[in-house]
Amino acid sequence: MSGDNVSPIGSSAGPNWRDTQERPGLILNDSRKQGTLWDVPPTSDFERLLRDAALRVTRPRIAVLSAVHNHPHADTDSIIGVVRDELGGVSHQAVYDVLRALTTAGLLRRIEPPGSVARYEARVGDNHHHVVCRSCGAIADVDCAVGHAPCLTASDARGFVIDEAEVVYRGLCPDCSNSSSS
Repeated sequence: MSGDNVSPIGSSAGPNWRDTQERPGLILNDSRKQGTLWDVPPTSDFERLLRDAALRVTRPRIAVLSAVHNHPHADTDSIIGVVRDELGGVSHQAVYDVLRALTTAGLLRRIEPPGSVARYEARVGDNHHHVVCRSCGAIADVDCAVGHAPCLTASDARGFVIDEAEVVYRGLCPDCSNSSSS
């Protein structure tokens, strides 16, 4: 994970990426313990992303983009909380609609790790996977194999043209592994 050079919006440039550091007071879910936190682009970058995707620029869309960039792998309820903190009275349905529109436009990615509610991330446009802690539910990004991507070569594609593979690795995160061995 550390040293990867992937931007949160799917381009090959990487200046918006840094290693995760816990931020006091911003505890949304345990998946923030591990993985990557993107430097959040300024609002003008979110506006550009929306326009480039042929979407109207609205305060809820900017707030949802910002929330997901700030909190990778956040669930919908957590995103709703962050958006409400920023904008006030936004309905659940409005946030669900924005998440659907941004996912359909390719600005966000929806993931559904086994045994977990749907979560959203801003890292799109690559074929990365996830590692999930069996104990606490922490989620982190894992890049696909470098070079030829064996994860895209199915033993029998059944006639499908495969362009993405979703692999979920399961195990214990460092915190849970350390506490279980103590």
